Amino acid sequence: MDKYEIIKKIEEFAAPQSAEAWDCSGWIIETDRHNVKKIMLALTITDNVVKQAKEQNCDMIISHHPLLFVPMNYNNIDIYCAHTNMDKAQGGTTDKLIATIGLPKGSFCGDFLRIIEYETTVNELIHRFSKLSRNLRFVNNKGVKSIKRIAFCAGSGSEFINEAVENNCDAFVTGDLKFHTAVESPIVLFDIGHFESEINILDVFKSLIPPDTEVVKAAESSPFRQIKS
Repeated sequence: MDKYEIIKKIEEFAAPQSAEAWDCSGWIIETDRHNVKKIMLALTITDNVVKQAKEQNCDMIISHHPLLFVPMNYNNIDIYCAHTNMDKAQGGTTDKLIATIGLPKGSFCGDFLRIIEYETTVNELIHRFSKLSRNLRFVNNKGVKSIKRIAFCAGSGSEFINEAVENNCDAFVTGDLKFHTAVESPIVLFDIGHFESEINILDVFKSLIPPDTEVVKAAESSPFRQIKS
């Protein structure tokens, strides 16, 4: 299928003009090839992902995280990224995270934050999130036991904690917390890992690609490893 028709479907879902000014979403490498038969989906483009794509005879890579520097040996494969525009899109990264966890659909708050009303306990959320992420960390400075209102931001969301507090949330779920954010937090925080919070967006990408084009997912995992005692 024509690669531009495929990207048109992605951009209809996640408008490129909604991406942050600093973001490098869009075409990273655009070859002269128009027709693509096989696409690899990846959260993050690395040398290993490009190697996998070439070994599996993929014509194109579609990823969530963009590249800031493009090595020369990448120049013979089309690469397209949808990053902050996919974060903001309805049904995008944060909405997909909430759906994957099995919680009710969230309402928009600002560009990136989603808020849900969900009465539960901190322990129930720990149990639920630990099924998704082996790298789960949480902060509970005030010893809270019950939760009624939860804010979500997939990926790196430390900067949105104040917005969660201002919207009377009891907890904030993200994928990449900073130390001082954790120390000072007046609400419960859950850090489920950047990779774990966003990897399921590949299923959204796949759903947007017409069935006549073969799609494979890159073999990826979180770079963090647990030390077993």
